[in-house]
Amino acid sequence: MTHTLPMIEAREKLTKMPEDFEREPESGAITVTRRGKPVLAVLSWDFYESLLETLEIGGDEKLLAALRRGIREVQAGKTVPWSQVKKRLRL
Repeated sequence: MTHTLPMIEAREKLTKMPEDFEREPESGAITVTRRGKPVLAVLSWDFYESLLETLEIGGDEKLLAALRRGIREVQAGKTVPWSQVKKRLRL
C-alpha cells in the first residue's frame, strides 16, 4: 500500500522514513505531492533494488524465458524437495 504525503509533511518526516519502512516493509513507496500532484516517490533501498532487478530480468529475453520456464515447471508440479537440493549442493 502506498502512502501519500504533501511535500511539507515529507520534509518533516524524512529522517523517520527509514524506521517507517522497517516497521511496514510492505508499504512499498511513499508518494510525495506538491499542490496535490505526485512529484516524488520515496522507497526503501531493498524495494529499490528489487525493482531494478525486476526491470533487468524483464529487459533480458534469456532471463525472462528462464523465468517463464520455471513458472511453468512449478505449475506442472516439477519441483525438487529442499532436502534433495541441499544434498546436491552439499549444504
